[in-house]
Amino acid sequence: MPQPPIKKDSPLAKYAYYSNLAIEMGVIVLIGVFGGVKLDKMLGTLPLLTLIGSLGSVAIAIYLMIKGVTPAKKSKHEPEDTH
Repeated sequence: MPQPPIKKDSPLAKYAYYSNLAIEMGVIVLIGVFGGVKLDKMLGTLPLLTLIGSLGSVAIAIYLMIKGVTPAKKSKHEPEDTH
C-alpha cells in the first residue's frame, strides 16, 4: 500500500531538508580537503593547496547553505501566487 506524499511544511520534510544541507556541506568540505592533499602530494607543495582547497570548499559550502536557507526573492515580472 503506497504511503501518502510528505507535505513540504511538515516537520519531517524540514528535518530531511536541513539534514541534506548538512551532509552536502560536509561532502563539499571533504572533497576540497582531500583534493588539496592529493594535489599537494603530487606537486610537492605540501600545505599550500590543502589550505586553498579547505578554505575554498568552506566558502562554497557556506554560500550554498545560505542560498538554501534564505527564501528566494520573486522577480517583479513573475506573477504572484494567489492560492
